[in-house]
Amino acid sequence: MPNNTSSLKPKKTYAEQLAILKSRGLEIEDEPLALHALTHHNYYRLSAYRLPYTLPNAPDKFVPGTQFGQIWKLYIFDQDLRRLVWSACERLELSLRARWAYVLAHSLNDPLAYQNQVHFNGPGFTETKRRIEEDIKQSHEPFIEHHRQKGLLWPPIWVVSEVITFGSLTRLIRYHREQRIRQQIADTYALDERSFCSIIHHLALIRNKVAHHARLWDNPPKIRPMLPKKAPVPLLKTLDYTPAGQGKVYNTLVLLAHLIQCVQPGDPWPRAVRDHLHTLDPALLPRLGAPGDWSTRPIWAGL
Repeated sequence: MPNNTSSLKPKKTYAEQLAILKSRGLEIEDEPLALHALTHHNYYRLSAYRLPYTLPNAPDKFVPGTQFGQIWKLYIFDQDLRRLVWSACERLELSLRARWAYVLAHSLNDPLAYQNQVHFNGPGFTETKRRIEEDIKQSHEPFIEHHRQKGLLWPPIWVVSEVITFGSLTRLIRYHREQRIRQQIADTYALDERSFCSIIHHLALIRNKVAHHARLWDNPPKIRPMLPKKAPVPLLKTLDYTPAGQGKVYNTLVLLAHLIQCVQPGDPWPRAVRDHLHTLDPALLPRLGAPGDWSTRPIWAGL
């Protein structure tokens, strides 16, 4: 059934979009900046960042005194937060690839284990296997071409690990039939296998949000990570286990900080995150899930 376009709102110029914001009570202290922002960032993309500054009983109206610069600063904060998270996910992904391939290669007498459902549980294995095969077919990496030239249709697991996606990798770890295999991988990151599998599932979704430039700071994936009950003390004391912290981005950042220190001890990433959080308006920290004493908790305080 085609849309009835007569019911759609009419298009607006940048100046008209700015006028709408003004009519709702937003102060435009730097009009050239606001017009520039609207030119390069969709009105509806920016509008999601106005939510903390609107009246609870009138979401189309701004809290008196709210300035465009506050919304723009929050937008830039989230943009930089996504870059930090992307950087951490990149390093974690490379580590997981290496560790997964090594553990399976040395624990199973099957260099093509990723092809064999006997090693995996879960209804999603068939689709994951199809995606991996497609990734292999589309790859032109020299190590893949080398195996093709030798007449091998499917390369061994230690080669395949370099061309599969983060999502496929996390599914293969989570779906593995043997608990001992999952735990061997989780041991690398000082976590129990149940919480580890939940965490990497969550991080795969986080990575996808970041890759598609979705709002992150107060908009985490619906699937929450299972927070560990047994783990290094600094991690346990830095996570927020209260209902207010469940499912918020703060805990995601804590988990990433822990994982990064497992991958690259002494890496400055946690310090960069701590410093970045200090740039956020303290009144907004609860929306991110940060507890009032977050900066004094071990992972952040020891930097």
